[in-house]
Amino acid sequence: MSSHGEKPRFSREEAIILRRAALEIKDGMLVNLGIGLPTLLPNFLPKGLQVSFHSENGFVGMGAPLQDGTPDNDVVDAGGRATSLLPGAACFDSTTSFGIVRGGHLDLAVLGAFQVAINGDLANWKIPGKFTPGMGGAMELAQKARHVLVLSRHFDKYGKAKLCPACTLPLTAPGCVDTLITECAVFRKHDGRLRLASVHPDLSVDDIIQSIPADLEVADDLEPWKETSV
Repeated sequence: MSSHGEKPRFSREEAIILRRAALEIKDGMLVNLGIGLPTLLPNFLPKGLQVSFHSENGFVGMGAPLQDGTPDNDVVDAGGRATSLLPGAACFDSTTSFGIVRGGHLDLAVLGAFQVAINGDLANWKIPGKFTPGMGGAMELAQKARHVLVLSRHFDKYGKAKLCPACTLPLTAPGCVDTLITECAVFRKHDGRLRLASVHPDLSVDDIIQSIPADLEVADDLEPWKETSV
């Protein structure tokens, strides 16, 4: 929610991804939200769900982003974006914050991606030749969270699928992605490989298979596509 109670605007694709991803969040979870699309997820959670959001820059109890900024410049998410704190939130130093990460206390890490390999490798921190401030906490989040959920557009700006045979960009962590959600489909890891688990109703299984330049397996029983109504 914005500081004036207005919801931020989302593209159609972003809204589909976020409404579908919200169903992966379960009551009582401790969840880290990565930079970019994942930070918008609190706007789509079903009412009454009790979730604690962790930000590696030093707090638990993060609320929705604030569109119009905040009077406290210290209250920002890991990407430096103004955010809100919920009642009962706790703020702490980096040592404690990364102790939560490294100790395996996160139920879920929700991350963005430049590329995801069919074996679950993740590349989300650097495009060679473009400025990046560094990997930040992405490497440790990807390796230490109990479950890693990646939210991403299905295609990059060149029309290539983000899910690929092998990452060509610098890796964040190998084999770490458990679930990938795009505006077109859901992919879940099974026997060390991501396979098609659910398809958006506007598309077919063949549409997804043809869009992925890899040997994509399809689950025997596809999950019905569901989204939150928020």
